[in-house]
Amino acid sequence: MMTQRGAVGSVVLTAVALTAGAGVVAAAPAPAKAAASVSHGKVTDNLYMSLGDFEDAVSGENPKIKAMIDRSDIGGVQVVVPWKALEGKKGEYKWSRLDNALKYLQERHKNLFVQVQDRFFDVAMKDANIPQYVKDEGGVAPTIDENPDNPTTHGAMAAQWNKDVRADFQAMLKAMARKFDGKLAGVNLPETAVEVDTKTDRTKYTSKSYIDAEIDNMRYGKKVFTKTQFIQYINFLPDDDDHKRMKEMFDLARAKKIGIGGPDTLPDRKYQMENSYKFLHEYKNALPLVAMAVQEPDINAKDPKTGKPFTRERFTDFAHDYLGARQMFWTTEADWLQKPAT
Repeated sequence: MMTQRGAVGSVVLTAVALTAGAGVVAAAPAPAKAAASVSHGKVTDNLYMSLGDFEDAVSGENPKIKAMIDRSDIGGVQVVVPWKALEGKKGEYKWSRLDNALKYLQERHKNLFVQVQDRFFDVAMKDANIPQYVKDEGGVAPTIDENPDNPTTHGAMAAQWNKDVRADFQAMLKAMARKFDGKLAGVNLPETAVEVDTKTDRTKYTSKSYIDAEIDNMRYGKKVFTKTQFIQYINFLPDDDDHKRMKEMFDLARAKKIGIGGPDTLPDRKYQMENSYKFLHEYKNALPLVAMAVQEPDINAKDPKTGKPFTRERFTDFAHDYLGARQMFWTTEADWLQKPAT
């Protein structure tokens, strides 16, 4: 199975797969019941970066990114925050870094979106940004990325299928909601595309237990974040060739008004079109929010229609018109951000 690379190393920079989990192509999903139509307004552009990169920018260490945050055409910032940055010892939560980020952006009338990261790619298990107590209790699983576009890499993720690990993660989400619900523009959980290295895993992983855990966290996040929009990123699922489990997640999102997004915007890319993109397209009028990212590898990917890198307009038009996106998160490497705001 081909998987995707996500958050990288201790600085929690996420990358992205250009291919993943290709399986049997299922028929396009049809929502069982009509839902109230969602109006797709203008796309709001936001920057995408790790919390550490954001802090470097606002401190003045990276004035180029600081200037991007202040652009008139930028609505806010999505920061990727590792679980370890929010919790040290069990039950001892740390909010000062998010408080500082929120204050900085609010003073500039910008929004803050937070991606809570529990999986890390191209990093040794011991270095994954997961609380040490979770590691000590055997709650971390090894992952492998066999994306053919890149060398095989290994990483790690929190073993959410372990009920104790998931309870700790959900306790952190609950505490975060008590502190920030209604203050943040959005909170999202990361991409669903992972491949656990079953040859070395000791956490009793199965694809079913993994997807069950993702659905449980998705449901729980919406339960505790009642004012801030809660979002689940969905791209690929392991051993879901008939896409029944993915449809289950989209049905839940529609029923519970959970936002859906993805770590990549790759117009007409075959594997994405056969997986989450077709669901996003079919369900877009029934979801409260669709939020899509354009990350570093995306801007270098070739447009199947032209053979050249995607343009900003192509990214935006596809995300808005086909996927129904109203929020987009852009890597600071995007070419249009290197030019003055128009």
